[in-house]
Amino acid sequence: MEKVYTFLERTTVKYLTKRKALKAYEKRRKKTIFTEIYSWIDALVFAVVVVMLINQFLFQLFVIPSPSMVKTLLVGDRVVVNKLSYGLEPYPAARNRFFRENHRVERDDIITFYNPEYNSKGPVFDILSQAIFMGTLSLVNIDRNEDGSVAERLYVKRAVGFPGDQVRVKDGNILIRPAGYDRFMTEEEFRKENGLSSGPNRSADFTLYDGLKAWARLYADREKGNKTRTTHLLNSFEAVKDEDFPFDLYEFESQRAKEHTFIDPSSREYRGESAKFRAGIYVPNDYILPLGDNRDNSHDGRYFGPVGEDRINGRVIYRFWPINRASVMTDK
Repeated sequence: MEKVYTFLERTTVKYLTKRKALKAYEKRRKKTIFTEIYSWIDALVFAVVVVMLINQFLFQLFVIPSPSMVKTLLVGDRVVVNKLSYGLEPYPAARNRFFRENHRVERDDIITFYNPEYNSKGPVFDILSQAIFMGTLSLVNIDRNEDGSVAERLYVKRAVGFPGDQVRVKDGNILIRPAGYDRFMTEEEFRKENGLSSGPNRSADFTLYDGLKAWARLYADREKGNKTRTTHLLNSFEAVKDEDFPFDLYEFESQRAKEHTFIDPSSREYRGESAKFRAGIYVPNDYILPLGDNRDNSHDGRYFGPVGEDRINGRVIYRFWPINRASVMTDK
């Protein structure tokens, strides 16, 4: 890594020395409107290129786009991502990183990684949008979804599950069986035992879970054309009938698959889906399971699964905006 820094330092000094000599020469020349415009353009291009190089190889500024990390990070927070934490990324979204073997993700790191569900608009647009995003210090993002919202090319989550771990989710709570353990433990127990952060939090009303499960079962019944409605289910559903969307989609889908297997035990699709929910998520070698701290409002590894370490592009190390909440993030 010292060689990389030395090379960057030597190249920068050489370039700046050359620019200084050119500027001294230009001062002796007669200034015209064209030379003035050229000088401004030259300075602007140089600044943009330097910013892009810093963003790509050293540090990247990132704006928190969603509430998935509340209360650790809020929507609109601006953070610094260390791009060298897990090796050197030679170009955006590169799967092969230099020096990665000596720079691995550690449990509980707050990481940024490439969204595994991101729909690329083509290499030209991808490069252009990234160049504009990095060149404007994350102020301008032209990468948009069809509804006009910002397309999340990068996600920020906490590294929770590691190779060999098995993770289950019950009523929104994480149960983890770490590699080498013979039992599952609650996430709170695991975190306390290993001195990890208390950042992950729940905000859901736990008394509503019976209603959520009834909703999922009634939904599955309707999908199968089963018009049988037990009084117990209907009474439980009353608690959530005014909700527009399930507050815990993972639990909703789990109960929906379970109900489908009750209705039609011969269905391979739903038997397999229900079995996956019961077994939980296994984290293979060279993968990490990322989860949002705001467990009740986070689209994370529970839905798209573990993420390869080669898709992780950096570690959040500092929040610089808003100023009144500026803080180092390594201990959060």
